[in-house]
Amino acid sequence: MDYSSMTERISLKVSAKGHEADTAKIEGKLRRLIEEFGVPPQEAERTVLNELARDLSIPDLGSGPGTAAGEEKQLRQLSSGDWATIEAKVVSLSSSFSSAISQTGILADSTGAMRFVVWAKANAPRLSVGSWYRFESVVVDEYKGSPNLKVHSGTTIKEIASETPLIPESIPIRDLTPGIGSVRAKFIQEWEVSHDRMLQSGLLGDESGTAKFVIWKEEGKERLVPGTVYSIYYALVDEYQGRISLNLTTATVLPEEGDIPVSGGEGVFAGALVHVAPGSGLIKRCPVEGCNRVLSRQNYCPVHEIQPGFLYDLRIKGWLDNGRETREILVQREVTEQLTGISLHEAKELAENNPLGMDEVFLRVRERILGRYLTCRGREMDQRILVSECGFLHFDPAEIPGLLNRAGGSS
Repeated sequence: MDYSSMTERISLKVSAKGHEADTAKIEGKLRRLIEEFGVPPQEAERTVLNELARDLSIPDLGSGPGTAAGEEKQLRQLSSGDWATIEAKVVSLSSSFSSAISQTGILADSTGAMRFVVWAKANAPRLSVGSWYRFESVVVDEYKGSPNLKVHSGTTIKEIASETPLIPESIPIRDLTPGIGSVRAKFIQEWEVSHDRMLQSGLLGDESGTAKFVIWKEEGKERLVPGTVYSIYYALVDEYQGRISLNLTTATVLPEEGDIPVSGGEGVFAGALVHVAPGSGLIKRCPVEGCNRVLSRQNYCPVHEIQPGFLYDLRIKGWLDNGRETREILVQREVTEQLTGISLHEAKELAENNPLGMDEVFLRVRERILGRYLTCRGREMDQRILVSECGFLHFDPAEIPGLLNRAGGSS
């Protein structure tokens, strides 16, 4: 008799109601009912649940049909704390970086989709992408603000046949919430990757707004092509500091023909340039088509390794501060040339003929713009402005009387 599975089912259900369960006492009661009194296992489990419900004042813990396996529900009906039986299709699996997790991925049915985790100690059968399963006795908790389904040692899993069509509904980017989401969007901006494990990062947009995305390096994953429209199904949607981001690593991503209008998402910010970051000035980019990554001083690309045939570029990375808040700005070549008065050709000559090389370009760029007041316009994302227009703010002497009057009025 497998008492551990029954004990874990009961203890997890008690824990989901906010109480601590004594697993030794639970198993002891089960053994006594089954071995001494000959009570059938399912009835013994129900009896122990009823006793705990009474002792801990937890309503409905052990009552109702299907208690041991949980009420049968669809994914959209699940919320944190639920104990249920579901039927769903495995639409994606992702790599696990913890030995405690056997498998993790996304389940879907006709009502929606949800992340799931199979604990290693559950000793569950291996799940396959594209197959339907019946999961009896799963528990739902919350992960990053959205429901997360967990398979434990008390869960029974059975592969089933199903003809239920799954047609995920694409929604506007502005309506995405933490969990799983599907969108139809255009790849409008590629960013430099910030981690060795990251394959690609950038900005997606549709008629309603924009959202950043990331794809992590996994076998078979391909980079998106800037300017292309994609239908993206079952992306992981997370929220950080009030902004939505999409993880496309396990999503189904299909390129489409045509174009879609993208919401501007533009903003204007004025302030003092208080910092010019390293990586500003003259830089080298990877020449491999579709890459464009910034190379190290040794001409090394994190994806394509050493690139002696690099391409030069100019840019400014820095911070604007208006006294109340700051914005990171990323200024591309044309606007950098306009602000600094240094062309790409001049910057290359400086680097090639000066003992400091590219550092000389950085110093000259910083000297010309650091501390200056700028007004920058561009696409805003996560406190960053991808600058399309930028100009210097000049003080108007005609404003002095008005400023003095306001200052005098406040004294």
